[in-house]
Amino acid sequence: MACISVQCLVLLPTLAILLSLFTSVESSIHIYNRDPFREVGNAYLVSGGSEGVASSRFVPPPRRPFRSTAHDGLSYIRFENITFWRSKAAADQHPTMAYSSGLIQIIIFEAADRDNIGGSPYGGQRSICCTADLAKLEGCKQGEVIRTPSVTDANWPMVLNVNFKGRQLSVQLKKKEVYIKKTGMYNLFFISCDPKLKGMKVSGRTVWKNPDGYLPGRMSPLMKFYAIMTVAYILLTAIWCLQYVRHRQDVLPLQYCITGVIALGLLEMIFWYFDYAYFNNTGARPVGLTSWVVTIGSTRRTVSRLLILSISMGYGVVRPTLGGLTTKVLLLGITYFVASILLNITEYVGAINDIAGRARIMLVLPDALLDAFLILWIFTSLSKTLEQLQAKRSSVKLDIYRQFSNALAITVIASVAWIGYEVYFKATDPFNERWQGGWIITAFWDILAFGLLCVICYLWAPSQTSQRYAYSDARGEDEDEETESLCKETPQGDIGLIKMDKKEDSESSDVEDDTQEGKRE
Repeated sequence: MACISVQCLVLLPTLAILLSLFTSVESSIHIYNRDPFREVGNAYLVSGGSEGVASSRFVPPPRRPFRSTAHDGLSYIRFENITFWRSKAAADQHPTMAYSSGLIQIIIFEAADRDNIGGSPYGGQRSICCTADLAKLEGCKQGEVIRTPSVTDANWPMVLNVNFKGRQLSVQLKKKEVYIKKTGMYNLFFISCDPKLKGMKVSGRTVWKNPDGYLPGRMSPLMKFYAIMTVAYILLTAIWCLQYVRHRQDVLPLQYCITGVIALGLLEMIFWYFDYAYFNNTGARPVGLTSWVVTIGSTRRTVSRLLILSISMGYGVVRPTLGGLTTKVLLLGITYFVASILLNITEYVGAINDIAGRARIMLVLPDALLDAFLILWIFTSLSKTLEQLQAKRSSVKLDIYRQFSNALAITVIASVAWIGYEVYFKATDPFNERWQGGWIITAFWDILAFGLLCVICYLWAPSQTSQRYAYSDARGEDEDEETESLCKETPQGDIGLIKMDKKEDSESSDVEDDTQEGKRE
């Protein structure tokens, strides 16, 4: 069978070109393009974003110009060209010279202070906007968002007011920066409590920045992680290539596939690092680069799984090809690749918030089902291969496959345990308050895949004895591997003695047979 990884690599450039439109999608820079306000309870609102933000290392003095850069140590949310639009019918309901004809409030709050927004009259349903009953009970101002000052900082949650005047159809917020003094998961909402402003829209953008750049807080540690993983893959590549060159005459087809997986892994880690570095410096995520790394990552995961499946089936060791199973294996690989790339495009290309969307949840299911099917097929095939090796008494190959099956079992157990932890982590943190440790969820799978790849490289590394665990048609090779290995390592004279012993035994057997035949006669 031709190497599966080579076939997938042929598809890689085509798919990446189709995905790569060399423009950029704003990510830490949240864009609002006439987004409509939706009715929630007694309020009309638009979600402006949600991100983990670390505290500023310092806050610039007030009323003094400060030139902001990506690495200036500041954390802030900056409002740029934020404009609110209302209908002409809504504007005509007010006098031409009215000072205030509609209030919009911009609310910024940390997840821990979420209960400081809104109130509940007489213990009933919670309201965002102050009603007549709440105005009497809590002293809030009717027609405005209910805000209770935080225990740690009376200025938070932050509220910015914007008013329509007269019959204006639009009103713009002046450029403003809100500096973050406390590390947390911050949420931004545009809210109106005025029923006359129903159907209002908002346009403009907000820039969310951390002390070391524009990467959202959950993603920031991943840039350093991918730098470390790049170094790890470079070391693995160097060791593998050294062995590959030294024993290039004894390289097996299976080792070509392993080389392809290592190359894809190295490329993926390098591209991830540059993707995050560009994002961190500019605040914009390039669709072209992100599409490339997503395509490479999906290809690497697909080829890795097909490689493990092929090894489990005994490809290159028990059988020279996969025979009639080749089509089924490739079909499964294509299906898994499509499911994987759709999931990763949804998660990474154009991602805005630290909170995953509903679309990702829908795409996780087919990916997980395919993984479960692959695991079942892998262990079923591995069991059959071990039985064949035991029947042939292939001790060298059997030992390698036992080590491989142990490593694979540990990997599956670790995966199941981690999935359980991930479910627990997300179920117990609905508001992403533990966002600073969220990067480990993503990093674990790359570490696990790298560890299993290292095991495969160790077990099937190119060497002078590579042919001992390669498939052979020779009848006696698999049945007498240990004797053959012993003969290779024994001096020439000893080999002669062994041959002489065998010859004497043969002659003695012939004489004994003749004697027995004479007696019978």
